[in-house]
Amino acid sequence: MDYRYVGCTEDRKLVKGTLAAASQEVAEKVLAAQGYHIFDVKPVSAFMPSRERIIPSLFSKIKPQVIITFSRQLALLLESGNDIITSLELLQVQSSNNNFKRIIGEVMSNLRGGSRLSAALGKHNKFFSNIYVQAVSVGEQSGNLEVTLRQVADYMEKDAKASKGIKNALRYPMLISIVAFAVIGLLVTFVLPSFTDLYGSLGVELPAMTRVILSSTEWLANYGPYLMVVALIIMVLVYLYMRTPNGRLLKDRLVLKIPIMGQASHFNELIRCCRSMSILYQAGLSMTEIMSMSIRNSNNLVIKNALTQVQQDVIKGESLSQSMAKSGYFLPMMVQMVSVGEASGNLDVTLLAAAENYETEVEDKMRSLIGFIQPAITLGIGVVVALIALSLVTAMYSVYGQAL
Repeated sequence: MDYRYVGCTEDRKLVKGTLAAASQEVAEKVLAAQGYHIFDVKPVSAFMPSRERIIPSLFSKIKPQVIITFSRQLALLLESGNDIITSLELLQVQSSNNNFKRIIGEVMSNLRGGSRLSAALGKHNKFFSNIYVQAVSVGEQSGNLEVTLRQVADYMEKDAKASKGIKNALRYPMLISIVAFAVIGLLVTFVLPSFTDLYGSLGVELPAMTRVILSSTEWLANYGPYLMVVALIIMVLVYLYMRTPNGRLLKDRLVLKIPIMGQASHFNELIRCCRSMSILYQAGLSMTEIMSMSIRNSNNLVIKNALTQVQQDVIKGESLSQSMAKSGYFLPMMVQMVSVGEASGNLDVTLLAAAENYETEVEDKMRSLIGFIQPAITLGIGVVVALIALSLVTAMYSVYGQAL
């Protein structure tokens, strides 16, 4: 159970925090052994969390880069000869994220209560993944915690970079699309209706293209709000369906089939899988445990199901490469690298090589995607604006010709 305490040090410095202990008496003994003069010790209710817990969790997020920097700095401090508590205290002071400061404080309290670092970090699994915690646990047992922390930081950095690639690739095209829709909306809402009234008052026959565009504008003006409501309802229904297991499976399957983008998403999943398995293999876990954590670490339900099937085959006695070869989601190069790694005993090395190869391919795919989307959007905007302008110009010439 967690206990909140308030006290002071021998030099009259106020200290407060939380401590995990079996009872209040044990908590008081632990704090007294640390040289604290305790003013108050109270149990923390699991049903009524403190304001310090609620406010940071609602308004302060922790980005992966914060965990990556924390891991590298902790490794450096431990390597410099500092003990774990002193290292964490230094990192807590210099952290600019209040939520992360709170987490470091709780981790230190658990360590003071006798917990291991991996167990203390495991209580915050929203920020420290199972792979992270397991790797730290193995590092504690082997005495190579600094090395393990750097390996986990490298893993997280590569994973964050891979996930960020697609978002960065789509950011500029999405911005251009929003601007394009806004411009076209202004033309349809304000410019074209004024020309409709003008041509209607003249009572002349307009060209077919102009009539079609003006009729479309009038239809949108009359039925646009209803169309938006229907579209919104459909979007909500689709969103709710995607929250169901069948809907999520369908969405993830469709994501993998999108041209270029789907292949990049597929490669990103394989990269995450390769790096997860590599770091867990280095940590000395069994293949069954490695597969279990890799399954939980996957973000795509289709790949998750494929990994589950591989795990079942491995439990039956098949090799990892043989079971992967049965699925079309594990590409031939990855299967071949896994086979070589199993034969040589260097599975972690070959998996990392496969991940790096796929990362290069993803970067190429993203460059190709950006190179295709940007001119396509520009061309689409140009065609729409040109049609509107052409319809207005031809209408003016038609009115002028009929007036003569």
